[in-house]
Amino acid sequence: MTTQTGTLRTGEPASARLGTLAEQGATGALSTETGIVYLAAGHVVHVESAVTPDLGDLLTHSGALAPDGWWEAIDQAGRRCRVGRQLVDSGHLAAGALELCHLGALFDAAYFVLAHDGPALRFRPGAAHWLGAVRSVPVDTVLRESRRRRELLHRIWPEPAVDRAPLARVPGPDAADLPARRGRTLAQVDGVRTAAQIATALACRTFHTLVELRRLAAAGLVTPVAPLVPVPTSTSAPAPASAPATVSAEPGPSPRPAASDEPDTALLRRLLHALEAL
Repeated sequence: MTTQTGTLRTGEPASARLGTLAEQGATGALSTETGIVYLAAGHVVHVESAVTPDLGDLLTHSGALAPDGWWEAIDQAGRRCRVGRQLVDSGHLAAGALELCHLGALFDAAYFVLAHDGPALRFRPGAAHWLGAVRSVPVDTVLRESRRRRELLHRIWPEPAVDRAPLARVPGPDAADLPARRGRTLAQVDGVRTAAQIATALACRTFHTLVELRRLAAAGLVTPVAPLVPVPTSTSAPAPASAPATVSAEPGPSPRPAASDEPDTALLRRLLHALEAL
């Protein structure tokens, strides 16, 4: 196994790989089936996962930052991997507010990346996230916090399907009869949204939302929606299986919403920057 290449041992757990990279003081990006962990000098500086709201969603949906300010920072500093610094230097966001929100997003994403300790897929030495340096966290701290969250959620309700599947309401008490945060969470359950989408709608950290959803599941008020399985007929061939969803191993923010009647030049610039970086 070599640290300075993308080579990994087959089936090596992500936690074990992170421990090795921490000991070696490595810098780069470790990809797993559910997300990417970014390291600098053996410390975790960012984690992203497709099943949690990203930092931009948390900042803009909460009202802490205007969407224009977020995209302006990406346009001006994304290529230099200094988006966080740009947000503070431009006066759009206080350094403390950015750090607090960043740590929340980091630990939320790390829970999903490390919850089941799946295999590490690839390590890209030297890769940096476009957000840039905000606050680094020791690998041991990230692993310990992920285990603590997994154990806490298991004690509340042991079925992890609640974390990712679309959720539906079960007839029961009205949301007004529940504690305020739990009632707001239940009001967002519509049979379509997942926990991450509910967290985004509430401008709330994903873990806090998971706690409330597992409590609602334990009370019999929400349940995961079972996927629909098509019934084959004798006159039609079975549909080909769709490819499993994958998490991109390349850094880049979620696409910026664009008006339908004009090209999104900012998005084109970010794509160009990503290609140049490769």
